[in-house]
Amino acid sequence: MTNSWTDIKNADVVLIMGGNAAEAHPCGFKWVTEAKHHNKARLVVVDPRFTRSAAVADYYCPIRPGTDTAYLLGVINYLLTENKVHKDYVAHYTNASFIVRGDYAFDEGEGLYSGYNADRRAYDRTSWEYEFGEDGFARRDLSMTHPRSVFQLLKKHVARYTPETVERITGAPRDKFLQVCEYIGSTGNGERSMTIMYALGWTQHTHGSQNIRTAAMIQLLLGNQGVPGGGVNALRGHSNVQGLTDIGVLAHLTPGYLGMPRDAEGNFDGHMAARDFRPLLPDQTSFWQNYKKFYVSLLKAMYGTNATPENDFGFDWLPKIDKVYDTLQIFERVHNGEVNGFICQGFNPLMSVPNKAKMSAGLSKLKFLVTMDPLMTDTAEFWKNHGEANPVDSAAIQTEVFVLPTNCFAEDEGSFTNSSRTLNWRWKAAEPPGNARHDAQVIAELFQRIRKLYEDEGGTAPEPILNIDWQYADPMYPQPDELLRELNGKALTDIPDASDPTKKQYSAGQQLASFGHLKDDGSTMAACWIYTGSYTEAGNITARRDNADPSGLGVHPNWGFAWPANRRVLYNRASADPQGRPWSERKRYLEWDGTKWVGPDVPDYGATVNPNRDVGPFIMNPEGVSRLFARKLMAEGPFPEHYEPFESPVANVLHPNTSANPTARVFQGDLEAFGTSDAFPYVATTYRLVEHFHWWTKTAKLNAIVQPEFFVEINPALAAEKGISNGDWVRVSSNRGSVKGKAVVTKRIPELKVDGKTVHVVGMPLHYGFVGETKVAIGVNALTPYVGDANTNTPEYKAFLVNIERSDAPSVA
Repeated sequence: MTNSWTDIKNADVVLIMGGNAAEAHPCGFKWVTEAKHHNKARLVVVDPRFTRSAAVADYYCPIRPGTDTAYLLGVINYLLTENKVHKDYVAHYTNASFIVRGDYAFDEGEGLYSGYNADRRAYDRTSWEYEFGEDGFARRDLSMTHPRSVFQLLKKHVARYTPETVERITGAPRDKFLQVCEYIGSTGNGERSMTIMYALGWTQHTHGSQNIRTAAMIQLLLGNQGVPGGGVNALRGHSNVQGLTDIGVLAHLTPGYLGMPRDAEGNFDGHMAARDFRPLLPDQTSFWQNYKKFYVSLLKAMYGTNATPENDFGFDWLPKIDKVYDTLQIFERVHNGEVNGFICQGFNPLMSVPNKAKMSAGLSKLKFLVTMDPLMTDTAEFWKNHGEANPVDSAAIQTEVFVLPTNCFAEDEGSFTNSSRTLNWRWKAAEPPGNARHDAQVIAELFQRIRKLYEDEGGTAPEPILNIDWQYADPMYPQPDELLRELNGKALTDIPDASDPTKKQYSAGQQLASFGHLKDDGSTMAACWIYTGSYTEAGNITARRDNADPSGLGVHPNWGFAWPANRRVLYNRASADPQGRPWSERKRYLEWDGTKWVGPDVPDYGATVNPNRDVGPFIMNPEGVSRLFARKLMAEGPFPEHYEPFESPVANVLHPNTSANPTARVFQGDLEAFGTSDAFPYVATTYRLVEHFHWWTKTAKLNAIVQPEFFVEINPALAAEKGISNGDWVRVSSNRGSVKGKAVVTKRIPELKVDGKTVHVVGMPLHYGFVGETKVAIGVNALTPYVGDANTNTPEYKAFLVNIERSDAPSVA
């Protein structure tokens, strides 16, 4: 989230799209109700289903699954043609004024940008760049009238997304779409703000990253980024999903979103050279200009005294990647028999990775499978034959399965990072039962055993294991307190005060207070630079529970720690104009008082940096401004474009030859597994229920009682067409498998008209499987295609093709 849960109460319009906050995030949804009460905010919901969020909304608009980008580009076209943009904000705080190179082009007929290579399914992104002056800085036209300015190129790009075209693509009725545009457009003036809330309904597509990017562009055009009640706010599916990505669980990143070394970079200098963070405007600063300080401090945290300037702080000991080993890539290798063993820690891939038949076949080729979980999982019992769809021959499977029982969240102590980027410390409520052990204990002992083998027997490349710094009080069980201290970082030597070298800023061993104090000479360590400030000499900052809100704006500065630097609203410098004056009294947040920045939050940069220095608010970017044009960053193009899901009931209205994302993650062996609309005429989507939490609560008796079994939602028109009554057993099939469930015939799923064709949507909850207290189900990922987003490689769970028909009850009930 760029803002915070508690800030949502400051919104005047709340747009929920690609999510269902009332049902999937009921505690967080409280702040939407606060906005309705506090600000008389209008709640607008755009969703394929009339959800519980829609039930309390001021306005609801239906949409076909997988067409959100087209809808949002239509909103941008409306804002530009109806002059609903915050022009001063756009000119000064976005790259709308930047001039793009003359060789950049977009072929509207083919839906392709300059530089596309069809054989590689990838772009040469060289032309997606600005023009630069002789001074080395990007050229700008603050009037935004230059024909190759980002602003003019954007206007041309979105002009095709008229209300009529949006209706043809998305099925959203023109009048409803325009009413949503009117609500959104009412906030483009500095006096009002809109917040956008989304979840996996946007991310789980082959163009999911572009969904979110298009939403961000809307907020930038309206001036809604960095202001109270604004932002683009991701609703995380777990309490610690944010923390998971923060500390480097993603395959291509290390903690703090620092890059994993790549084969082509060669060495430490090559890794640094590949990250050109020079400013693109005069006076501009950027977090990433400190990348080397962050990286060296990370290496010192990993290797301690073994990391020295002479060995590039142990950089060569880090693994080098030749490609990004995302979930789809990893399980492609599992399926191909290229992986010997797999460890699942808090992960149930048989239920959560697409194409369950492919998953079962792949897991059957492993030599061993380890699950670490408080509960028995479907993955641990993949070798059993549950139900009649995609049966497995248990006797032929040679995979050895080890189940390691671990503690659950209430049996552990430590920090978790919620959607608001806020680290909160939680205390243990009980000890783990029986033989269950803490995750840290299991991982620590596994590491110690592997290191002992290297010490005793040697082996290939032992240095990465033998040189790890493991100075915990109990090497077999690092304590959460120790781990958070390590993430925060400390001084390794005495560090002089920059303003008075005769004094010490830190003594060796002291905890650091700010990531701004990290060094690239090996004198500091921090395992996750964005967490620096969370555990200082003042103690465990994440354990603070002061809920005071002096400003009344929902800031709560002394509750936990929000990264970076305890900042609650990212890019908050944008809440004031270039001179440092609030855009409006009503939305006053930060302002320049003549000597310093004042307000309830931590400023984006130094509190005494004068606005006349023209340091932009978007200091994560070398431009210092935000990007409407994504310079060489996005896999499928610098502007968003509508691409159909890989399985679609219609061809792409705008460019039929390039219907789906031309750079999406797809494997050759899966091309034949895609279905077509003649055999599978209906659009399917998946979602969550408030009564269940992923696949965990199906093991809990009370949750199973309130939502005991898998079901399938269809609208009355489709039910009549197929002769299905409420409560009938139905079989839903895709080109990959089938599932059975009870039919729920409901008007919650509207019938849509898409380019003159009637399109029906089939909705299915994802929580059910064959392990637990709920009734046995196959799992909806038996249906989903093995294809992913072009940038994040997130699978396309939310839009695929199926057929539905009446059926007998399943053989296993």
